[in-house]
Amino acid sequence: MRQRVHLLSIRRTVGGGWQGVGMLDVGEVELFVRELGQRGDEPSLVVMHGGPDVGHGYLLPGFAEVQRHVVLFDFRGCGRSTRGLPDDRLQPEYVVEDTRRLIAELGLGQVDLLGFSTGGRAAMQFVDKHPALVRRLVLASTSAYDARASQEYLAGWEEYQRRERLAKPEERNSTIFVWDPAKAPAYLDLLNSLGTDTGDWSYERAMAGLIHPWFTGDPETILRDFAKPILILHGEKDMGFPVQLAERLHAAVPNSQLAVTPDAAHMCHFEQPNVWAQHLNAFLG
Repeated sequence: MRQRVHLLSIRRTVGGGWQGVGMLDVGEVELFVRELGQRGDEPSLVVMHGGPDVGHGYLLPGFAEVQRHVVLFDFRGCGRSTRGLPDDRLQPEYVVEDTRRLIAELGLGQVDLLGFSTGGRAAMQFVDKHPALVRRLVLASTSAYDARASQEYLAGWEEYQRRERLAKPEERNSTIFVWDPAKAPAYLDLLNSLGTDTGDWSYERAMAGLIHPWFTGDPETILRDFAKPILILHGEKDMGFPVQLAERLHAAVPNSQLAVTPDAAHMCHFEQPNVWAQHLNAFLG
């Protein structure tokens, strides 16, 4: 039987605070986990990253000014978490279960939950399955609707179409995910610093329909039934999930707030981290 290794195995000062990283055994897999800030009386903020590909590292710029104990982790099959799982264990429902076990193993109690991009879709599944574990929900740069809804808005967006035509594989979508072209090289440098290994969740498997839906059921119903505060945090120029989808969800879910970051695309936490953090701090209280 493997021994459970709890955080923090490493601690170091970062910008006047601290962070720790380590491996956490949650049963079937070990998760690479990072904690920022110290635990207090407020609920910890647990973060579910997007992709799924390089793990959570690309999200770090957005949390430097967040005034809360933050827990980020790499999904199974991503980054430094357990790799090489069989296809039937590399499914969204296991990511949701890993998150529940992480909360239990770290003794976090009720948490605030943030899901970014694909992680936002997983977070909706989480609050559907485990609503009592979540106090507040943040849906960041994500969509509750299928790909056809995104294409409806992207098809007529000239700037998006122009960037798609000019995009180069080596740029790793930096010119699509970042609105300001001057900031795209720095974002690409951040991605490259995390490595070029994009994890075990292959695009081919997704296109072949071998990956289960990231959430099941009607998203608007799930979020209305959750009946707790929800922040929809979105970039005005998001070219992955256009902002109209965030506006549509906000209109359908009375318990939601909408915060749109101007002149920022999908990676609005990177382009305008201070604005992003201000929205989070105000919402989390």
